[in-house]
Formats: sequence, C-alpha cells, structure tokens
Amino acid sequence: MTVNKVFVVGSGLMGSGISQVCAQAGVEVLLYDIDPEALKRAVK
Repeated sequence: MTVNKVFVVGSGLMGSGISQVCAQAGVEVLLYDIDPEALKRAVK
C-alpha cells in the first residue's frame, strides 16, 4: 500500500513536524487547524 496523501489535524509542534516530514517525502499534505495564526506559522 502506498500513501499518496495525508490529512493532519492540528498544526502545533507535532502536526507541523509530521506535515514537514511527509511533504519532504513527496506526500501531498492537507493541514487543518482551528487557529488560523497557528496554521500560518506551520506553513512558513
């Protein structure tokens, strides 16, 4: 089974780290957070 896309809920320390590792591995990442400012920080 190949993972092509992940959806991460929460863009804090863990969520942003998981998202970064997945993106660097070539996986499409969807990131969600209830706090727009936290989401902006994670995307930087």
